[in-house]
Amino acid sequence: MPRSALPALGFAAVVLAACGPLGLYYKAGAPVAEMNRAMTDCEVEALGKVPVDRRIERDPIRIVPRKVCDSAGNCRVFYDRVGGEVRTWDANAGLRSRVLNQCMADKGYSYVDLPACPQGVRNAAPAGVTTVLPRLSPNSCAIRNNDGTFQIVTPG
Repeated sequence: MPRSALPALGFAAVVLAACGPLGLYYKAGAPVAEMNRAMTDCEVEALGKVPVDRRIERDPIRIVPRKVCDSAGNCRVFYDRVGGEVRTWDANAGLRSRVLNQCMADKGYSYVDLPACPQGVRNAAPAGVTTVLPRLSPNSCAIRNNDGTFQIVTPG
């Protein structure tokens, strides 16, 4: 991939993230700063209990023959190397995530996905930042702000 495409892909990822649901740990009435502090504590605890276990895997390499013929019928065989891609992953990521969720649950939080607010709600809502997690209703939604903060809205 050309390097010039990377900034465009990064921008596209940010734009798409703004359109998707907002996942967060939720406890009605809790200040967002308290939730962030609890999450950091639980992330550190989970990492201490379940450290990173980085695994590396390589796809097998295969040599594939490719026959190329010219218009006169003269043919040559070329060999292409296929595969060999390297992937890395953390074998403990799933368990660490469960430990994080358990820790946050012990502190009274549950994980929720709030849908992104429709454009009409976004336009009608005054600009703002949620500092205390409000009570949620089935029609609650989230507006992501450009600075990484968010606003939870319950249209009435």
